[in-house]
Order: sequence, then C-alpha cells, then structure tokens
Amino acid sequence: MIKIRQLQFTYQGADQPALANINLCVKSKSIFGLLGPNGAGKTTLLSMLSGLLPRPARSIFIDDCDLSSGNNPCNSGLSLVPQDYAFYQNLTVKENLNFFAGVQGMAKPVLKTRLGEVSEITGLQQRLNQKATTLSGGLKRRLNLAIGLLNSPKLLLLDEPTVGIDPHSRHFILEAIREINRQGTTIIYTSHYMEEVEALCDEIAVLDKGQVVVEGSLQALLQAQGKRSLCVDLIDLPEAQQLEALGKMPGLTHNSLRLDIPVSSEVEILKALETLQEQELGIGRIHYGAHNLEELFLDITQRTLRD
Repeated sequence: MIKIRQLQFTYQGADQPALANINLCVKSKSIFGLLGPNGAGKTTLLSMLSGLLPRPARSIFIDDCDLSSGNNPCNSGLSLVPQDYAFYQNLTVKENLNFFAGVQGMAKPVLKTRLGEVSEITGLQQRLNQKATTLSGGLKRRLNLAIGLLNSPKLLLLDEPTVGIDPHSRHFILEAIREINRQGTTIIYTSHYMEEVEALCDEIAVLDKGQVVVEGSLQALLQAQGKRSLCVDLIDLPEAQQLEALGKMPGLTHNSLRLDIPVSSEVEILKALETLQEQELGIGRIHYGAHNLEELFLDITQRTLRD
C-alpha cells in the first residue's frame, strides 16, 4: 500500500505550489491512473515518489516505510519510466540494458536472467544488437520500459509511456503493462489517452492546479457522475437570440460549446430536442446517461486533458 499524506512542493521562484496538500492511497498490485491537464502536477508527483525531487519527512509511505529516509530498502523497489527517452542513442539495446543494470550494481548472473526476461516482456529479443538511434518510436518506448523493469520493481511509475507512437506499438505496450501488473507489480500510470486509463486502471485520481480534485474507483466515479441530463456539444457558439430562447429551459447550463439540459422523463427529452431543433443550432453530438472518463474529466476540471 502506498500512502501520500499532505504532500507539498513549490519550485524555486514559483508563485504557486506545484503540489498542495496531496493525499492519496494506492492499493498494492493495482494499476492506478493519475490524470490532469498539462501543469497539473503529475510529473512533479512522480518525481517525488521516485526520489528525483526531495521528499518531506512522513509524507510518502510504502508498506508503512517512510521514503524520506535515504537508506530505506523500499527505495530499491521503485522504478520510473519517464516521458522522455532515458537511454543512450549511440549504444545498442543490449549495451543500454547492461549499462543501466551496472549502475544499479546488478551481479552478472542476475543481469543475464533479467536481460532475457525484460527483453521478452518488451519484445526486444531480436533488437538487442541494434543501435537505439535506429529504433522506431515504438521500439524506443519499449526500450525505455525495459530499462525500468531491470530491477524487478514492486512499484513502477509510468509517465505517458505511449506518447507519440503508432497504434500497434501502443497496443503491445499496454498488453505488456497488464502482464507486468499480473506478475504483482503496482503501477502508477499517467496518460493523455483517456481510453488507455479506462482500459487499464482500477482506480484513478484527477489532479488540477496541484490538488487532488477527485479520487476513487473508476467504475464508481463514472456511475456516480452519471446524470439525467442531455449533454449537447455544439459546433458553433450560439447567437444571442438562440441563447435567449435556450435560457427559458429550466436548469440549463451553458459552458462555451457545451449545453447541459436537465431532464427527468421522456416527455422532457422530446421537448428539449424540439427546442434545439427550432433554434437551428449546429450540433456535433448529443449524449444522455452515464459518463465516459473524458466527460467526467471535463465536468470536474472544466478543461480538456491537454489544456
């Protein structure tokens, strides 16, 4: 179990904290999704978990061990796979794996075994003698992941591990992540791809402006946010006359190109649709019922994931 208590961090010279009183619990052997728009604090949080940034005392615990202690054995079971490529382009895949295993003080017999295991998990067996600079984007992502797996981590931190790659490579990496989790590794996963988080994660937390806006079971959050309203996404902003007519609809809320119209019966749904048709609005989509994760995120933050 990973527990984060009242974690705060402010970069030198910044006016606002990057993290403000973060409290989170991550269950062992789960895949935990960490969401937020750009600048929300996700990478800062991963950097503190991994030790790249200093950890305040009694703020981050793994199995009741305080990670602020430098000699804590729990630190050796952590691994971070960053969004940027974290290997040497002019070395081969095998040379990179050997180098990073050596940095960790891994004995040669253990290295040989782990090199074979991580190469199999990431599908790099046939690429060991290929220079990293010649790999495709998807294979470079796999090498990033393979390096992160060398120490058999109990906690794996993944910062957008599928960004900028083709669908085939993306699917392969997602399947590899599932297999890593099945083998008992706890994973904290950040991504800008909502469908990935929905497919992988048991629980999620949404960060915005350095704070946890919501956290919990993904399924429970989606069900709780389900609402009896028509959600209408417009193609163009409505004109003043159209807004005046829409304003007569009880409970309607308007946020830029999105309308939310409360309805409690089929009669009210039909009446709302008739009003929309009468106003000749440019409508891109009408949705009724339970949210998907993207809609939940937009409702919570009032921003898209990449804002």
